[in-house]
Amino acid sequence: MTTLDTGITILRSAAGRVSAAHSLMGRRFKSVMPTGLYARTLLIMIVPMVLLQSVVAFVFMERHWNTVTRRLSQAVVQDIATLIDVYKVYPQDKDRTQIKAIAQQRLGLVVDFLPLGDMPPPGPKPFFSLLDQALSVQIGRQITRPFWIDTVGRSNLVEIRIQLDDAVMRIFAQRSAAYASNSEIFLFWMVGTSSILLIVAILFLRNQIRPILKLADAAESFGKGREALNFRPRGAREVRRAANAFIEMKARIERAMEQRTAMLAGVSHDLRTILTRFKLELALIEDGPEVDGMRKDIDEMSGMLEAYLAFARGDSGEQAQPTDMAAALEELRSDAERNGHKATVTFHGLPIVTVKPAAFKRCLGNLVSNAARHANDIAITGHRDHRYLTVTVDDDGPGIPADMREEVFKPFLRLDDARNQDEGGTGLGLAIARDIARSHGGDITLTDSPMGGLRAVVRVPV
Repeated sequence: MTTLDTGITILRSAAGRVSAAHSLMGRRFKSVMPTGLYARTLLIMIVPMVLLQSVVAFVFMERHWNTVTRRLSQAVVQDIATLIDVYKVYPQDKDRTQIKAIAQQRLGLVVDFLPLGDMPPPGPKPFFSLLDQALSVQIGRQITRPFWIDTVGRSNLVEIRIQLDDAVMRIFAQRSAAYASNSEIFLFWMVGTSSILLIVAILFLRNQIRPILKLADAAESFGKGREALNFRPRGAREVRRAANAFIEMKARIERAMEQRTAMLAGVSHDLRTILTRFKLELALIEDGPEVDGMRKDIDEMSGMLEAYLAFARGDSGEQAQPTDMAAALEELRSDAERNGHKATVTFHGLPIVTVKPAAFKRCLGNLVSNAARHANDIAITGHRDHRYLTVTVDDDGPGIPADMREEVFKPFLRLDDARNQDEGGTGLGLAIARDIARSHGGDITLTDSPMGGLRAVVRVPV
């Protein structure tokens, strides 16, 4: 491998690590970010405003702060320089009482004189100590004598020591006299303006988000087969446009379903009339093997016709309403036992669920009937939590191969070993059941049962 190939390999490896790190950081950032539109919009509005406000306020306050602090420090140092001049001009004041009195009464400074000696070692200085810098510059400029300052030791006092010819002058000045702290104003400005901005944003966004939530609730209710009550377009122009599009789509779907139902009703009436005429004609013919066979064919044709119409009609026209699912499952168990099968029922959670009662009972009934035709023992289990209703039908029959469990839901598909064939041989039992489950916003899945046969799981949102 040449040096160039080695370099390319290293670059690719480094690029891969950078890409992986970037992807990891992106996933972590997404995990801590809010998922709701309301919270995200608040962040989009507030974060840039707060950052801009912080930068502007900091720049303005920092410049103002520096200027005022320098001027205050300059005034304090001028007072100290004046006291030093008085001390040198009037040496007859041996005990320095006059200077101390003038300093305290006129200048607001506490002055003391220490014996001449070495200055204390420099103490710790705070990071970005503007006061320390300003005092040092002014003392070096106006007094030009050895000095020592302490701006940290006492919270509200500043200690300054100036080395004179025969003594050390120690001065205590109020920190507020030499230092202008605007941190409270800065914090009040930031918190106050940010709070006002947050309140206005919350009040505004709540009214903008509410129509979107109403639209989502209406779409979810329509997907579950329920009626969206008191829904009308509201909010911003784009939201109203989406709501109007949803209403038009809903009307087209309902109109198509009504037309299909009307057509099926006409077809059903015409075909049933013909079958009834056949039955009447057969009733006038003397009994015989041929007549019995024809009667069986007509009965089978009637059953097939009802199955086809039921599949095409679906659950249209029925309104969702609160239903006691525990009682509905108990009825299914009783029906299975009357047909000579052993069945058990268990239900957990609140049994009242809003569904289309007849359609959903037919969905579960098809699953139980399918299990009863191929098994002896049936176990029906219901569970309702805060999000879903789950009904499980287990049996001890031969089951369905894993590669055929989706195929059996196809309408009119007839597989030799599949258990989607109802008694009439139409192959619509599981197809009708899944169609009803999906009209409620749910679905049906088939898996292996702990009893050795097939498990059918119906799961619909509540």
